Amino acid sequence: MSSAFGTLFRISTFGESHGQAIGLIIDGCPPGLALNESDIQPLLDRRRPGQSALTTGRKEGDRVTILSGVENGRTLGTPIALVVYNADQRPGDYGEMAALFRPSHADFTYHAKYGIRAASGGGRASARETIASVAAGAVAEKILRACYGVEIVAWVAAVGDIDCPPPDMATISRELVDATDVRCPDQTSAAAMRAVIGAAKEEKDSVGGIIACVVRGVAAGWGEPVYDKLEAKLAQAMLAIPASKGFEIGSGFAGSRLRGSQHNDPFINKNGRIGTATNYSGGVQGGISNGEMVYFRVAFKPTATIGREQRTVDAAGNEAILAAKGRHDPCVAPRAVPIVEALTALTLVDLAMRQEARRAFFMAIPE
Repeated sequence: MSSAFGTLFRISTFGESHGQAIGLIIDGCPPGLALNESDIQPLLDRRRPGQSALTTGRKEGDRVTILSGVENGRTLGTPIALVVYNADQRPGDYGEMAALFRPSHADFTYHAKYGIRAASGGGRASARETIASVAAGAVAEKILRACYGVEIVAWVAAVGDIDCPPPDMATISRELVDATDVRCPDQTSAAAMRAVIGAAKEEKDSVGGIIACVVRGVAAGWGEPVYDKLEAKLAQAMLAIPASKGFEIGSGFAGSRLRGSQHNDPFINKNGRIGTATNYSGGVQGGISNGEMVYFRVAFKPTATIGREQRTVDAAGNEAILAAKGRHDPCVAPRAVPIVEALTALTLVDLAMRQEARRAFFMAIPE
């Protein structure tokens, strides 16, 4: 079940980068939810390729179709099948690379695992596979927003050595993030990031980045000790995104340099509810949400497939020089923002349902 995620709200995905389609099954969506393609398409539009000169030139409309589980605009409680057909496949771009292993790509490891691989675009290892997560995340996010008032906003916090000043996490919005093509809410930083990405593209190279994310409205009590802690499930989800290499929540690695007296979050009364004066914990303590804003950061490596000549070998170990062809993002961070948001929604809706199931069970126990 390597292509499945979730417990009560569970998705299973399928499809390759240059195959006929990318799709998924959602199992566990409650009945009666108002849902149609227009609820899903806007999030796919934020992820799709060809949005600007800073992204891959692949032209895809990424139009989603609901195949099952919805009737007259309402979910039935049965499995929901979604599909997005590929339109601009160019497997020929990979003809010369089919016999070679692209450096730092999944070509070699997939070959080692299965003895065969999809040479065109990396198959399941391609970021195009994330269409399924984003489509499912749109459904999960609608449940979170309607039932719990949860808001999820991610943004590009760094590209290369350019850092964005931390925004006000209580007010940062997707509209502010999407105001720049690099999805950085600070205009000055966005201009510098755009220059760095443009230079890498011009030099047939790539650059990495960091995405930050905040979640507002998470109730206290979400997360399952010990192995399904909230931050553990978020880390699993984030590190499942292609090109992701690091995850930290709250103070993260910087917190390891502080003393406990500096890092502890004192409990206070916040207008009648128990809260914390600071939030170094990132909204999670003991693996369970504490009612504060959840925030974390995800590091993405430079795109592995670049146009520069690199040394490599074929399956027989024969050395070769490879200059990759095809269409690739010089920096994955701008298009990864909606992917981070979607996988956050999938993680949270599943944990919320698990908590609701526990509450319903205890309420049903006779006194």
